[in-house]
Amino acid sequence: MEIQKIINNGNQYLMSTYGRTPIAFLDGKGSTLTDTEGNEYLDMVAGLAVNSLGHSHPAVVEAIKNQAEKLLHTSNLYWIEGQVALAQKLVQNSFGDKVFFCNSGAEANEAAIKLARKYAYKKYGSHKNEIIAMTGSFHGRTLGTLSITNNPKYQEGYGPLPEGFKFSEFNNLEALKGVITENTCGIIIEPIQGEGGVTPVEATFLKAVKEICVKNDILLIFDEIQCGLGRTGKLFAYENYEIEPDIMTLAKALAGGVPIGAVIATDEVAKAWCPGDHGTTFGGNPLVCAVGLAVIDTILQEKLSDQAKQIGMYFAEKLQGFVNQYSWVKKVKGMGLILGLELEIEGTPIVAEAFKQGVLINCTAGKILRFLPPLIITEKEVDQTINTLAKIFKEMEGV
Repeated sequence: MEIQKIINNGNQYLMSTYGRTPIAFLDGKGSTLTDTEGNEYLDMVAGLAVNSLGHSHPAVVEAIKNQAEKLLHTSNLYWIEGQVALAQKLVQNSFGDKVFFCNSGAEANEAAIKLARKYAYKKYGSHKNEIIAMTGSFHGRTLGTLSITNNPKYQEGYGPLPEGFKFSEFNNLEALKGVITENTCGIIIEPIQGEGGVTPVEATFLKAVKEICVKNDILLIFDEIQCGLGRTGKLFAYENYEIEPDIMTLAKALAGGVPIGAVIATDEVAKAWCPGDHGTTFGGNPLVCAVGLAVIDTILQEKLSDQAKQIGMYFAEKLQGFVNQYSWVKKVKGMGLILGLELEIEGTPIVAEAFKQGVLINCTAGKILRFLPPLIITEKEVDQTINTLAKIFKEMEGV
């Protein structure tokens, strides 16, 4: 179908919740996408950190085919072998002891809120129910997760939002100390804020937060929905800081494009839940767990975390060249293959021009060019991105 017909039909039948680029993709292989007209694009967005193995990875395709021929869904009324196996794999490779599966990042964060409150309720009573989030945060679009998302544009028109949530300035310890009370039951942090501008949490801040949490029996929650699963150069971002949370949320890359979410917790925290306390119809179904196992096995076996670290260093070094060359390019942010290039100008026009030249990138927080390529990206593909940006920047300077 021609792209204009797709757009016309979409405008007629779909709700207007997205500002879409006027393109539709029909095929993808590795880091390359092909549109309805046969044009190819280098994908440096990876479905917003979802397609960590690239497109049509053999392990993902095989897992989907094999499981689809057997069983798609039974519900959590019954044991699911693949769900148990995926939970075991996550536990064996993380701080946690128990896992709950759902269908998205927002659902995972919603579940983390409920788990933290249930833990505090059983131990201290109903007064200890407040969750503290950081400025610049993005944790989802449900009413609960909107309450810990520090951006008015996402919240406008949806009030009143649920109570019991506060914000503290990101990476500011004194500000956090001023917000914590005896009613605080959890603190949720993105080790690297994605929507907030590709901003990593500072090691000294995180260490102090952990100490405060231990001292006051406050649960430390890490949202690794965008930065987890190899993207930072470690399987999980918290490993870069050598600080373990009590609860961690995952989604996006966990099943390579098939919807999934997960909450990982220590045994002490997980015990707060009993049968009936929380649930989901589709979460952890046989299909998505088969794919999740294939994704994690591939990341581990092919050492893609190490590759993300090495290619990420190469990428960051190339981006730094723009900082040295142009006064309006401020700095490189992030780590591994979650990188940002901070500008003094709006980034959206640059994203649009890169698209015209066959490279898909993203802009977040207005002036941050964000790069979230598949973990299988090559130096040659990084060079293609850098060369495209170099051409755009030169034209902007009138050179």
